[in-house]
Amino acid sequence: MRQNHDWRAGLVRRLRRSFGPGAKRAGRAGARHCYTVIALICSGLRAPFINSAKNGPLRHHPAPFLVHRVFCAMPLIAETKTLRISEPLALQSGAVLPSYEIAYETYGELCADKSNAVLICHALNASHHVAGVYVEEDGTVRAKSEGWWDNMVGPGKPVDTDRFFVIGVNNIGSCFGSSGPTTLNPETGRMWGADFPVVTVEDWVNAQAALLDALGIAQLAAVMGGSLGGMQATSWAMQYPDRVRHAVVVASAANLTAENIAFNEVARRAIVTDPDFHEGHYHAHDTLPRRGLRIARMIGHITYLSDDVMNEKFGRRLRQLANDVTQAATGPERDFQFSTQAVEFEIESYLRYQGDKFAEYFDANTYLLITRALDYFDPAKSYGGSLTAALGQVKASFLVVSFTTDWRFAPSRSRELVRALLHNQRRVSYAEIDAPHGHDAFLLDDGRYHSAVRAYFDKEVSHER
Repeated sequence: MRQNHDWRAGLVRRLRRSFGPGAKRAGRAGARHCYTVIALICSGLRAPFINSAKNGPLRHHPAPFLVHRVFCAMPLIAETKTLRISEPLALQSGAVLPSYEIAYETYGELCADKSNAVLICHALNASHHVAGVYVEEDGTVRAKSEGWWDNMVGPGKPVDTDRFFVIGVNNIGSCFGSSGPTTLNPETGRMWGADFPVVTVEDWVNAQAALLDALGIAQLAAVMGGSLGGMQATSWAMQYPDRVRHAVVVASAANLTAENIAFNEVARRAIVTDPDFHEGHYHAHDTLPRRGLRIARMIGHITYLSDDVMNEKFGRRLRQLANDVTQAATGPERDFQFSTQAVEFEIESYLRYQGDKFAEYFDANTYLLITRALDYFDPAKSYGGSLTAALGQVKASFLVVSFTTDWRFAPSRSRELVRALLHNQRRVSYAEIDAPHGHDAFLLDDGRYHSAVRAYFDKEVSHER
């Protein structure tokens, strides 16, 4: 079950794939291969080189920092790995997964004492692909393949892969490579579909812990996540208090409000009432509940944006029609189409576009599972509703970040977590960022937000190594 993560071995595998049998070596293709291999070499050598330049015998020599500029100009190449875990995983529902697979990626180099590991937990529709880019078979960088938190994680970024060994993991029940509704049930040989068991945040953390065991990592320097990922980071600190030194919780809460549960339920009803849902076994009918997924995504997307951003980006602007030029030439332009079915406003067009795109890559059963895991998460429930009592065994230090216009996970919810930690005399830093972007702010570039995270990793997480 253990995996070899020596960067040299990974580099050899990549070189063989690029220049081995069947690889194109001539003309443009050859040039692309050369560029990609250089990028792979730099990606593999970057972390050990910089560690040596900063802390080793090269630290007083000026030449390494010139080479460092070359290293940082090259892309971070991501490679998905899959770990099969044969030990059974007991779930909170009482069900048991006899075995399962976890898709994950790693960035940076694990230091000799394995003390620099950082686990990134994803939110609803993200995956293990946190940072970097993918490379196609012909050696080119795949278009639009940047990781979902590429502005946060990478060389020289707030979570610096020149110093930290970062792990991105896809949760079980998801649809991006780990065991879930779209994978095969080993007992039946058929796709799990709706038969995949209900999972919780706590189940995800237990599966992630099994992955770390396989990687030989006894303790995390930090666990970090935004939104649902922040719930996992909080749960890590409670479930495995001796395995986490720091928890970074961004745009999250200790449980969902009734309003948030309501949004999730409306989205789920949109999916299960789609005639193509077939009680979750739509693949057996060679179809997908796209209509339900579109509506679910549209509902969710509304909650991710602030009112200010929606008004600034769209306002009440009407959608530009293809025949507007013709209308202008032949007579007065009509403001509305006077139709209940046509797309009139830009915001309508935007939401439909987001829904159409989502329905083509996300799985409906996964959406049901993950939103239900969100609903269920409530660590205080087992402690009479006391979050302070629930966090009583936590040993990690925390950084908690919220955004003023995030109405799905409002700053007041982050302050609840901060107060409970302070009542337990835990070390906690809190940043409330005045940002206009709503809940999506945790994914966007914001200098104050990124500076707060960078400072915490520089002064707190790195200091303890």
